[in-house]
Amino acid sequence: MKQKFYSKFLLLSLLVLPGFLAAQRTVTGKVTDSETGETLLGVTVQVVGTTTGGYTDIDGNYTVNVPDGSDQLRFAYTGYTEQTVTLGASNVMDVSLVSGALLNEIVVIGYGTVKKEDVTGALLEVGPEQFNKGAINAPQELIVGKVAGVQVTPSADPGGGGNIRIRGGSSLSAINDPLIVIDGVPVDDGVPGGSRSALNIINPNDIATFTVLKDASATAIYGSRASNGVILITTKKGKLGSDLSVSYNGNVSFSDRLNEIDVYNGDEFRALINERYADGHPARDILGTANTDWQSEIFQQGIGQDHNVSFQGSAGILPYRMSVGYTNRNGVLKTDNFERFSGALNLSPGFFNNTLQLNFNLKEVVNKNVFGNRGAIGAAVSFDPTQPVYSGNDAFGGYYTSVDADGNPNTIAIKNPLALLEQHQDESSVERFLTNLQADYRFWFLPELRANLNLGYDRSKGAGFVFEPVNAAFAFTNGGYDKVYNQTKTSELLEFYLNYVKNIGNNTLDIMGGYSWQHFDFADFNSVTNVAGTTVLEEADVNSREYYLLSLFGRVNLNLGSRVLLTGTVRRDGTSRFSPDNRWGLFPAAAVAFKILEEKPGALNSLKLRLSYGETGQQAVSDNLYPYLARYVGSTGSAQYQLGNNFITTIRPDGYDANIKWEQTTTYNVGLDYAMFNSRVYGSLEYYVRQTSDLINFIPVPAGTNLTNFITTNVGDLENRGVELSLNLVAMQSDRARWEIGGNLTMNENKITKLTALEDPEYQGVFTGDISGGVGNKIQIHSVGFPANSFFVYEQVYDDNGTPIEGLYVDRNNDGQITPDDRYRFKDPNPDFLIGFYSSYTRGNLDFSFGGRANIGNYMYNNIQSEQGYYNRLYNSTNYLSNAITETTAIDFTNPEYFSDHFIQNASFLRFDHITLGYTFNSLNKINRLRVYGSVQNPILVTDYTGLDPEVFNGIDGNIYPRSRTIVIGVNADF
Repeated sequence: MKQKFYSKFLLLSLLVLPGFLAAQRTVTGKVTDSETGETLLGVTVQVVGTTTGGYTDIDGNYTVNVPDGSDQLRFAYTGYTEQTVTLGASNVMDVSLVSGALLNEIVVIGYGTVKKEDVTGALLEVGPEQFNKGAINAPQELIVGKVAGVQVTPSADPGGGGNIRIRGGSSLSAINDPLIVIDGVPVDDGVPGGSRSALNIINPNDIATFTVLKDASATAIYGSRASNGVILITTKKGKLGSDLSVSYNGNVSFSDRLNEIDVYNGDEFRALINERYADGHPARDILGTANTDWQSEIFQQGIGQDHNVSFQGSAGILPYRMSVGYTNRNGVLKTDNFERFSGALNLSPGFFNNTLQLNFNLKEVVNKNVFGNRGAIGAAVSFDPTQPVYSGNDAFGGYYTSVDADGNPNTIAIKNPLALLEQHQDESSVERFLTNLQADYRFWFLPELRANLNLGYDRSKGAGFVFEPVNAAFAFTNGGYDKVYNQTKTSELLEFYLNYVKNIGNNTLDIMGGYSWQHFDFADFNSVTNVAGTTVLEEADVNSREYYLLSLFGRVNLNLGSRVLLTGTVRRDGTSRFSPDNRWGLFPAAAVAFKILEEKPGALNSLKLRLSYGETGQQAVSDNLYPYLARYVGSTGSAQYQLGNNFITTIRPDGYDANIKWEQTTTYNVGLDYAMFNSRVYGSLEYYVRQTSDLINFIPVPAGTNLTNFITTNVGDLENRGVELSLNLVAMQSDRARWEIGGNLTMNENKITKLTALEDPEYQGVFTGDISGGVGNKIQIHSVGFPANSFFVYEQVYDDNGTPIEGLYVDRNNDGQITPDDRYRFKDPNPDFLIGFYSSYTRGNLDFSFGGRANIGNYMYNNIQSEQGYYNRLYNSTNYLSNAITETTAIDFTNPEYFSDHFIQNASFLRFDHITLGYTFNSLNKINRLRVYGSVQNPILVTDYTGLDPEVFNGIDGNIYPRSRTIVIGVNADF
């Protein structure tokens, strides 16, 4: 029986085998780079319409079995344009791939990449061609004004971080900064001790792309940290098969103040004092004879330089890129300096026919900071202009100082501005090390399945000191000032996910699921004494703390045909910052996109509609990492207990909320992507609604109920609604010339919808927005039915000449008297419209570009006017004089009126961020490419605002660091 079976099986095999052999053929070939001719390792070769395929080996060779009825091969490789070829009679097919084009079609998303045409969420990638030009101090300056819905307010000081807001703020008391992910590593939201910015870890020259994730469909994969959006930063890499190339980027810059405060000069001030005070008044007796421009004394031209050298290429199967950078910038405030030494390394080899791809990143930076004393800025505006800089003797370092009857410094008098700079040392050094290794393995037995492991480590160590000598008048009483501090922060990351991608006919299924573990650890030390060390000015503080984040996440992308795209995302996060009862949160999202038109010739080429919904969270509640725990804290200096000649720090219980939990933000988004006129016009239109519930808020509590007057807890709801429009136009394109212009428009409306657990119509809201002029003065309020940070002021009454009448306000509640109940909510700092624009023109080797932005409908509280625009500030009863702004006579107030709406001013502005002109020389001796350029940053500012700067992040224009106009001369060279 068995013998008969085997005989039949052998006969059947002999009959079928020839047909089977005839039903397929073996195709071989080599894949190379179309420009260099170098062979490419690990190119995916797939028989179209089947799951059959293979990969090229180290010599670029491949072999695939092509079934009968199939006649097309698809070649795909990261960084190259995907190519499909039709087979002829020959069984040898060599292919050359074009590099670079695919990079513009692939965008980075959370835990992966996706074709730009298959995006379902609201996101935008910005690359080097779109980056802002000039002397870029910090990475975020590259994208100022470039992305609809993203407001970047750059810092004016060298190396400063500035602020980033995506679609308005989603919180009131917690942070509103987006999550930053650098080469796959989510970084801590805080600034390392002694540093100016958390992003100074990256040299801007090393950045390849910024990808901004805006709606919850795009951000929900990051769950508890994604309420304020996510920014993915990808750094540059080497290219497989390329020869060694060396690039140099360098510039020098010269910065000058863009604006200054108009105050009385010496002669004008003497005339004003003589006019306001009668003969024999002490004010006249202490007038000096000098004409000192104190603002000129403390400000300077800021000179800077920036250099970056990179080496990139491929050593066999090992693509590499290394770079070193040096930045040194002086601020326009004297003694202010930022210095950075940076290094970066990327290795991205592939093994086992490129089924295993490694990506190793290492970044190390050392920042050295000299912080100019910001107090000198306000002092320069206020100091008596009739007094000299120096006193002519060695008392108090030789600087002019207002003294009392005993010859000691007048402790409440304004301090000599230049002395505040030159007798104040504030220096720090911050070392930061960030590295990660990603391993991506495509299983040999199931090529559709990938495993990705990401291990990361981030460590920063900052140390610094603040020193003021004994003879500094402003530190005389305590015997000088000596502060030392240090901080160490570490973050450890382990992430693992599996990704399965399967083509089923014309449909594609993409499933991803993973696990994330991240541990943050902090250690701080702070000590303040007098110079001799005999008096403790602030109790030494040693503080160590840590927290963990654990997560499970998953995503499904389903492409139905080529027209319908579906995405579902979920993340479950757990944080040790909350109690076990509130520790875990679930953050789902879903999106659908429909390609209404795709690659259609004519006026309208493509049109895609996107709809999304999702939930994200916020767990960065406060500096206290465990706000749910009862704890004891040390008393303040004013509450120390005296025992003999010693002052003892007491311990007291602090307030806490055992039930504090996540903020939760729900986002609805409708988007429309379009391209017209052969894709010469393209862009997108978005409408979104963001609703935040369980707001983390810092609110007052009834006396005696929680061991504190204010507590951080969950109460309230906030809503943002907005429209975003981006429009890009290729106005001219030929063999020698290209002109591209573009812009974006954002409209955002912010409103608080709930602030108390129970509805209370009598509750005014939470006061915020500290201003100078008095302890506890707050000019803003969070109130239900109004935008966050609305100004809360009295309505000023004016005379027939338009001059405000001192102390006279509108009785808004008609009770016959002016009381705090007559204050009203008037405007807010948030612009109604954000506009960004750019233009780039190239003809031959010449290039010209500019970029700028505008804020419309943003209001500012002019704290300089309110604090320095009244007569009674001129002479102080302790016998010193203070200068005033020249607008004082127009305001005509004898006493300050801090809460008058006269000081709430429209701060709408139009600003050009840069104008750049460059010329490129090709094949110049041993230099393959040399570009020289000149750039002016902040060349044009148009505004009716009368204060120092219309762009102050919190809407309060006090004695801020002035912005500068910078001239940059630079060179880019490739060898």
